[in-house]
This record gives sequence, C-alpha cells and structure tokens, in this order.
Amino acid sequence: MHVTTEERPPETEPRPNAAKRLHTRLHANPVTGLATKVVVTVIGVAIVLAGAVMTGPVPGPGFLIVVAGLAILATEWAWAEKLLQRARAWLEKSTAQVKNMDPAVRRRRLLLGLLATVLVLGVAAALIAAYGWPGLAISSWDRIQSISDVVPELPGM
Repeated sequence: MHVTTEERPPETEPRPNAAKRLHTRLHANPVTGLATKVVVTVIGVAIVLAGAVMTGPVPGPGFLIVVAGLAILATEWAWAEKLLQRARAWLEKSTAQVKNMDPAVRRRRLLLGLLATVLVLGVAAALIAAYGWPGLAISSWDRIQSISDVVPELPGM
C-alpha cells in the first residue's frame, strides 16, 4: 500500500524555548548580533574572572561562579561549551567532597564567600557612581563603534 503525503501525519518539531528564539532574533541583524556577542562576552568574562579571584586569594564559591560565566559564554562561543562540559564534571566531583566537609568549615567558607561577593558588588557600584552610568554607557558605545562600522550612532549624539 502506498501512502501519499496527504495521509501522513504532520511532522511536529519541538518549538525552541524563549531564550533560543530571542538569541536567533538578536543575531538576525548584524548590529544587534555584534552588540549581543560583545555584551555576552564582556559579562561572561567578567563573571569568569570574578570566579577565578574567588577560587584563589579570596575565599568564596569561585568555581561555581566560573561555571556560571562559562554557561553565559557558551551561548555565543563553541569553545566555552566544551570547557563548560569539563567544568561541570569537575564540579560534580567537588560537590561530593564538600558534602563530606566539616560543617563549621563549610559555614566559615560560605560566610567569607558572601563577604567577597558583597565587596565585588560594592566596587562595581562605586565605579559606576564615580564615572556616572550614562557617561559610562556612552563611552562604551563609542568604543564599540570604533571597532565595528555597522554600529549606528545613538540618537541625540
């Protein structure tokens, strides 16, 4: 028996989630695609660096922060996805070790990590207050324009 295309059930593909749809929409235009890539890269690298600081001299949940930064970078870069897979495996192994840690040591490390996070956020807030948010945003936009010719002028500039 021969089945025609009218008799076949329609193939249904799963609809991509909202984040994937937004990512596709942002990359449909070269300007928004470049701006998205730059913003995601800057934020991801900043989070990875903050996590690296928290793993070394400053106590805190450093590697967890590094994994979060890699997850952000993995939305734009394939190399970050590979690193993220390795980091997740290492994180699972480390989680098992932490569960066996003395509760007093665990509480002390958690408190110091929280203090380090508050310190980093305070420094960021101080920098924004010192340089002023609109000025910082405009100067950053001007730097992006100097890198790429497709980035338009801001209205009123």
